[in-house]
Amino acid sequence: MEQLVLLLSLFALAVFLGVELITKVPPTLHTPLMSGSNAISGITIVGAIVATGSGGEAGVLVQLLGFVAIVLATINVIGGFLVTHRMLSMFKRRG
Repeated sequence: MEQLVLLLSLFALAVFLGVELITKVPPTLHTPLMSGSNAISGITIVGAIVATGSGGEAGVLVQLLGFVAIVLATINVIGGFLVTHRMLSMFKRRG
């Protein structure tokens, strides 16, 4: 029970800090920061693949959560690449 309270407190703190940090970022920096977060989502995908592949005690639950993490992180990576591509195309010279 104590571990659950600790994990929920950590999650609440992460949400609060995330919201505070994002609201302080100027709009012109949102796209470059999203491009940089693709590396973090790539690490999330690797971790989710490892979690999905591990059997362990809670095999079905871990595999289900790992699959959901893979899907969501992949959507985030694809969206980040699309936004980065669009941002970089704005800097190309028109010939």
